[in-house]
Amino acid sequence: MTVVSNDPIWWPLINATLIASYFIVAASVAVMYDWVLTLGQEVELIWRQRWSLMTFLYLSVRYAGIGYAVMFMLVDLPTISMTDTVSLITYDASSCMGVIAIAMLGVIMIARLHAMYQRSRKVLIFIVVIFLAIRIADIVVLAILTMQTSGVEYILSGTYQCMIDYARDFIFLGSMVSIFNTVWEVLALCLAVWIAVKHFRELRQHSTSGIIGDCFTVLMKTHVTYFASFFAVSCFKYGLSSSTFSTDMYSLGTQIYMGLIQISHIVQAFVLGPRLILSVREYHAKLVANSDTASAMTSIVFEERVHVSTSSSV
Repeated sequence: MTVVSNDPIWWPLINATLIASYFIVAASVAVMYDWVLTLGQEVELIWRQRWSLMTFLYLSVRYAGIGYAVMFMLVDLPTISMTDTVSLITYDASSCMGVIAIAMLGVIMIARLHAMYQRSRKVLIFIVVIFLAIRIADIVVLAILTMQTSGVEYILSGTYQCMIDYARDFIFLGSMVSIFNTVWEVLALCLAVWIAVKHFRELRQHSTSGIIGDCFTVLMKTHVTYFASFFAVSCFKYGLSSSTFSTDMYSLGTQIYMGLIQISHIVQAFVLGPRLILSVREYHAKLVANSDTASAMTSIVFEERVHVSTSSSV
């Protein structure tokens, strides 16, 4: 069903949608720009190497991000016309893709932690159980929201709007998912910091640093950067529930705030996420090119054997 109206009462909504569309385009451009920026590294360090689980996860998260950004624009840009059915399907598909991407990022984090803890089975079982419990809860919440969500197409003063009618418990269920994801990210960070501090202390006691110490430095830098972006997104989301923003959802300040949330969320998942793998592979490639001791990195680089083509055979 399509609703057509030129009533001025809809103008605040139209202006808010236009402002939001600027941030959606900006977030999509950020994903595309990062892909172009790292395309050379991707070809050398991903496509030309032996395929593995990390290869699949990298390509899935990277190109799912591009698809996610495109679907976001299709649903939210007021200049694109779609029927209410197509809009709802696209919205549900983007929601599912977001949940799948978060799950893949979790698997990447598990692989990093497993390697940092020297492939400890106890640590692996512990983090996998917690990860599965959180992901199952996310899937249940997504299924509930999907079944209770509907959409209607509006044509308002020449602009196209897809009004999503959310479930009654949307805010509550959404906040529960955010809390679960926050618990997972904090746990992953604490485990990474704990083992990194332990290793650095051991290396200092033995007056050695070398490859393993440098590798832990690389892992911790990317991990802390990723967590910092997640923490920023979480703070933005929790701040949105404050009375300052909830009183007028169509105000300029609220739309800018929500736009920053969208940009931060997309960048955190689909820009910094793939770099969790790319940064480690780049470090290993430099190690291979500059020394003959790269084999010491085998257990750290997700149990892969990466061969990088250089001027001389390695």
